[in-house]
Amino acid sequence: MRKNKYLYVALALVIFLPSFLSYPGVAKTEKIESKVTSKDEVVYATLNASGELNHIYVVNTLEVARAGEILDYGEYSSVKNLTDLTKLVHEEQKVIMEAPEGKFYYQGNMKVDNELPWNIKVSYLLDGQKVKPSELAGKTGHVEINIELAQNQNGNSVFYDNYLLQVSLILPNTYQNIETSGGMIANAGKNKQITFTVMPGQEESLTVQAEVEDFEFQGIEIAAVPSSLPIDTSEMENMTEDMSALSDAIGELNKGVADLKNGVTQLNNGTASLRDGSGEFKGGISSINRSSPEIVKASSSIREALETIYQSLSNESADMDLTSLKELPAGLIQVANGLTETANGLSAMQKNYSSAYAALDGAIKEIPADQLSEEEIAGLYQSGASTEVLDKLVASYSASQKVRRTYDHVKEGFAAVKTSLTQASESIRLMSGQLTSIATNLSGSIEETDGSGLSELQKGLAALSANYRDFHSGLVGYTEGIHQVSASYDQLHSGILKLTGGTSELEDGANQLQSGTEELYEETKDLPNQMQEEINQMIKEYDKSDFEPVSFVSSENEKISSVQFVIKTESIQKEEPVTKKTEPEKEKGFWELLMELFKG
Repeated sequence: MRKNKYLYVALALVIFLPSFLSYPGVAKTEKIESKVTSKDEVVYATLNASGELNHIYVVNTLEVARAGEILDYGEYSSVKNLTDLTKLVHEEQKVIMEAPEGKFYYQGNMKVDNELPWNIKVSYLLDGQKVKPSELAGKTGHVEINIELAQNQNGNSVFYDNYLLQVSLILPNTYQNIETSGGMIANAGKNKQITFTVMPGQEESLTVQAEVEDFEFQGIEIAAVPSSLPIDTSEMENMTEDMSALSDAIGELNKGVADLKNGVTQLNNGTASLRDGSGEFKGGISSINRSSPEIVKASSSIREALETIYQSLSNESADMDLTSLKELPAGLIQVANGLTETANGLSAMQKNYSSAYAALDGAIKEIPADQLSEEEIAGLYQSGASTEVLDKLVASYSASQKVRRTYDHVKEGFAAVKTSLTQASESIRLMSGQLTSIATNLSGSIEETDGSGLSELQKGLAALSANYRDFHSGLVGYTEGIHQVSASYDQLHSGILKLTGGTSELEDGANQLQSGTEELYEETKDLPNQMQEEINQMIKEYDKSDFEPVSFVSSENEKISSVQFVIKTESIQKEEPVTKKTEPEKEKGFWELLMELFKG
């Protein structure tokens, strides 16, 4: 029996001795030359349901160009070969392994004091009240899950500044009214998947809420990878071109508004002249209207005097006393002088009227005849200018156009007044001359006549009296027309005064509008360059194409190809009832049997 024990011990030594003889010593690894062409790291982290870190381990993938002994670094508490059964040597931060050609995998469990680059906090509310995750399982009501992501000042900032986070969680379709702010909800079989994207270097607060029944939760998964958002700058060039076109359009708008302001200034000056000219015309026409009763009264006196003289001569006998008749030439001269004064008054009035009418006509002609289209007016309202100012501009513009159209309709009547005044003055002067001539001839005839020339005198006075009756009727009609013009013009003049006040406000508004568009143009003329600077800043902030990966586990590792993070929180599940099971006795293996040999 003792011989058999020795035989087994010898057999065990034969099995293990070759592996002891071939085991790589530490002294031999000091001159190791790396045969690794690249290295990938996938960092797995588990968190509790509130986001507190439980454990971190890293799966390392080494691309080995030539089989042999290689060296890697990492602050691990323990390591595990995931490729074959070869044991790894772990000394402080060094990991030594005998690796075949190709991909070699091993796992390193991080020390408890290692930290992630992000602080992750998860909180839960049930019907508006904060609850612990352990108290939420199986509950029914309105659940809100809040996820806070921020930089961990104790972590490596390289990953926080350059890595994009994709946060996802799954809720059953049985949950109702699932809502989120900034997240994307998609169907995933019998579940709803909610996904958030957090840009590099950004702190975010994410929220998901739903009406739940018998609540359970699979947890939150966070994937962190280097940001590789494709930024196509070709479209941005079109955008800056569009901004250039917009800036140019604003410049043209500013020029147009400047022209508008100049036009409005001219309009305001024109309406001021119109107001002054209208005032003079109103004064002249009112003066004529006031003097019309006196003119009519004087003309009636002349008409009655002529008729009286004619009747007197007709009723007298051939041997009548001509002493009284000798006073007639002096009376006719006096009437002729009165007519001359009337004609002079009409001439002065015609001159004043012509001056006022010329001012009125010139002022109204200065009102721009060009019509603004509805599209142009709408464009002004869309330019960003003050709506109140634009309302004044449009109202004054409409009023000025109304005055111009009204004037075009009554212009012929105004022009006819000038002609009528001229004709009336000339007619009265002609009549005055005729009366003077009659008086002169009558005076000579009376001195020479003995009564035989009385018949001729009667005929002349009869013709003069008849013609004067026609003149008097025309004069009465003319004064009635002057009265109507004077009454109507009062209303027109009031409108012109309102127009002048409106165009004054219009000029102020146009000045404000031009100041606004000038400021807008100054602010936007460099818009393309400003936009390009913003685009460059955005590209600089989010384009991480020049990012060089670094190792998460040790700064001594080189040839890092990629580093990724997979982070998951614990699930929230209802406790299952525990059932006891009787396990069958485990059969002893080869090694257990071998160890029993040494126990004797």
